[in-house]
Formats: sequence, C-alpha cells, structure tokens
Amino acid sequence: MQRITRDQARKFAFNHQDEPLLRVNCGEIFEVETDDAGSGYFKTEADKAIPGLRAGFDVDPPLGNPVAGPIFVEGAERGDTLVVSIEDILVDDYSWIAVGPKRGPLGESIRYPELSSEYTTRIMRHTAGADGTTRRGTMQFNDRISWPITPFIGTIGVAPDREVVTSLDGQGPWGGNLDCRDVAVGNRIMLPVGHPGALFYLGDVHASQGDTEFTGTAAETQSTVRLSLELIKGKSIPWMRITKPESIVSVFAYRPLELAVETATINLIDWLVQEHGFTPTDAYCLVSTCPDFRINVYQMVRLAKLNCVAGAELPTRYLE
Repeated sequence: MQRITRDQARKFAFNHQDEPLLRVNCGEIFEVETDDAGSGYFKTEADKAIPGLRAGFDVDPPLGNPVAGPIFVEGAERGDTLVVSIEDILVDDYSWIAVGPKRGPLGESIRYPELSSEYTTRIMRHTAGADGTTRRGTMQFNDRISWPITPFIGTIGVAPDREVVTSLDGQGPWGGNLDCRDVAVGNRIMLPVGHPGALFYLGDVHASQGDTEFTGTAAETQSTVRLSLELIKGKSIPWMRITKPESIVSVFAYRPLELAVETATINLIDWLVQEHGFTPTDAYCLVSTCPDFRINVYQMVRLAKLNCVAGAELPTRYLE
C-alpha cells in the first residue's frame, strides 16, 4: 500500500505547481500520516501558543496547518468531480487545544481576563477502545468530562484553478480549511477538479469538534488516514458536496454566515433539480417545509481570513 509519511506531510499551501508525492489509480487504497495543525509543537501544557516561540510564525501568513500532497489521480481532468472515500482515521494518543491573547472571539475579553492575558494549552489524552486502538476510543477532556473520539479531516481539497492558496485560511469551491465534521469515515466527499491529476491534499485532522470551532482550534491531533479516490468523468459541481449513508450535504463558505447558509441551500436545491428529478418549485418549497432539513454551521471563527462554513443537509429518504 502506498503511503505518505508524516515528515512529508508538511506543505502549507494548495499549489498546482507542486510535484506530486503520490500517483494513485481510481479505487486504489492508500494511507497518509497527517501532522497536527501546530506541526507537532504542542506536546505538553507548557507549550504555549506564543507566536515568537513557534517556527514559521515570523512570516505572513504563518506556516500553520500543514497538509500532505499533492496526490495525482490517474485520469483526472479539469471538469471532472473527485470523490474521496474515507476508509479509516486512526488518531494519536492525545490531542490539544490552545487559547490566549488575540486568539478567537474572547482573545481580547475584559469579562474573562484569564482568556486575554494568559496563554493556555490543554492536552487531552485518548484512551483506546475495546479493539486496542483509538478507533473506538475516548477523549478525556478533564477529570470529570469525556466523550467518544469522533475524528474528521479538517483541511481537504484539490489545487485551485490559478491561485496558490495557504492551507491556514484558504477556502474555496476546491475545498480548503473548512473544519467540516462530516468529512469523516464512511462519508464520500466530492470536489470539483481544476487540473490534470486533480492534485489532492489533506491534513489537519481533529479528534473531535463542536459546531463552529468557537475558539479557533479544536481537538487537534496527528493521525493516519486511509482513503481511496474515484472520478465522475465530465461532471462539474459548484462546491464541495458530501454524501452520507442517510443524507446529502451541500457545503459553502462565505461571510457573513447568512450568505453561506443561503448559497449552501441554493446549491442543494440545484442538486435536487439536476440529479434527483425535483422541479424547482418542489425543491424550493421542500427546504422550507421538511422538518428534517438541517443547516449545519461547521466553522464560524473570527480568525484570519476564514469564512463561515455552512452545510445544507437533507435525508436521502426524501430522494427516493
């Protein structure tokens, strides 16, 4: 099985000029060892998010959020859709979250001075599950609170059409740092292809995350991801889409949030009309009346240039 090792998974941009690290065939299963969003800096609670102490934070934008790639998919051409099937995500034995001055919406808080005057790093240990791995493991938030590890890929995409876009805050139809909790095992992620070979990247795995990733970091961790790639030839989609076992999700990123929600919903309506036989009137009325239609707010962080990321979701039983 082909593999990208962690020491190779340290690109900081989606760049169509990069030389591929792997070349894979459609359906071929391969593995990627991802680094965490801090490039391994946060190992203990003594490691604070002070920019002057972190390598790569003396440039703008900082060298944060490393990704692995590009991965060249044989046969991929502009105008195709890349389909990513996530087979497994095995996270490391701990994750971290870091808060402090000017980090997130309370980074300049007067109400809670400890958040705006002190840097705090929390290390959360992972306990293995019954199979001896973290696949069914538990995250220990503190002495009192724990929950099941629910990993997903935070940064995923293909090389954009023309730009070289940072992995720290780059977002677009091609993917990017979207921190979307549905980019998870068992789901299929669809991305529009802009270059021969698709030039696929991934990284920034989270062991868990709440809606919006409010502080700007979640449970950041290293991981090993196993996945495969397929192509839908000659089909172009406007933005990232996700198919889950029991629902479909149209994703969009923009700011303000209401525009992200509106466009994700319109793109879902287009999906229903173009591929599932709905009339525009039926699709338009469905999203306002169906009690199971949902809006997911995956990311809504006041951090760098990040947009708000929304997903419009509808159960597949309404498509039958």
